[in-house]
Amino acid sequence: MPIRLLLLLPVWLAAACAPSAEQVVVYSSRAEQLIQPLLERYAAESGVRISWITDKEGPLMQRLIAEGDQTPADLLLTVDAGNLWLAAEEGLLQPAGSTLLEKNIPAHLRDADGRWFGLSVRARTVAYSTERVDPQQLGSYAGLAEPKWRGRLCLRTAKKVYNQSLVAMMIAEHGEPKTEQIVRGWVANLAAPVFSSDTRLLEAIVAGQCDVGIVNTYYYGRLQKQNPQIPLALYWPDQDGSGVHVNVSGAGVVRHSDNPQAAVALLEWLSSAEAQKEFAAINLEYPANSAVSPDPLVAQWGSFRQNVINVSRAGELQAASVRLMERAGYR
Repeated sequence: MPIRLLLLLPVWLAAACAPSAEQVVVYSSRAEQLIQPLLERYAAESGVRISWITDKEGPLMQRLIAEGDQTPADLLLTVDAGNLWLAAEEGLLQPAGSTLLEKNIPAHLRDADGRWFGLSVRARTVAYSTERVDPQQLGSYAGLAEPKWRGRLCLRTAKKVYNQSLVAMMIAEHGEPKTEQIVRGWVANLAAPVFSSDTRLLEAIVAGQCDVGIVNTYYYGRLQKQNPQIPLALYWPDQDGSGVHVNVSGAGVVRHSDNPQAAVALLEWLSSAEAQKEFAAINLEYPANSAVSPDPLVAQWGSFRQNVINVSRAGELQAASVRLMERAGYR
């Protein structure tokens, strides 16, 4: 066994597998409990050996850079298109060259050069108190900057990549001057200091600390599972405009993979109907493959029109987004 593999053994978690000459090593920032069932299922069905490590996306990318052509990794799986874009720009990924992936994953949810593909869709939308808000008062992300929401809005910290990507996509749509005006309005309307997590934000709405906020839908779903009567609901903004801001968790084949064909095969399987249903449902997200229906609980939230600006723009405009939020006083 190569020395580089021995060095990784303490953090490897071996999947169930049948004897096979093929193997795929996955570096994942997606939590272990969200990937283990699927990777074990693929290993059992295909006979391909699957191993993986999990960590934050930053350390994983730094590890890939440090390992260079000696890396044991074949597939990088991470959250947020900004991270996938950065990995591609850093030269860590290679084109998959798969027409099946191009068929299964819509163009706005994948890299134009085939270096990464979205595997689940994360809608970042508006949550509101069903006790204090008439949804007819809502309309767009920009509308949350209006004076009627003064002292009623909660936001998650600007340090979180989810909000950086949202603002980046607003820059792509509106330009920097108008986006900065909107973000300044959000800051003026804050009812409380920014929150460290979407869950705490939703709990603040329930507690009456504020009335509306912007969250990823699966955080709402987790609370709804615990309390089906929770006095919260989701609203789909900008349905008369560009649509709801979406992001992805996704994956790409590592540039220095020793097993690129096996990595592509796994990626293709993850984009298939049979895997997509489970991949999205396990975290109450939406399948990236538009031919696949979401989990029944997620479907209850209603359908919506997505913003179809390519999610890679979230990465391209990430730095501008961070600077804009800083200027607007959004911390």
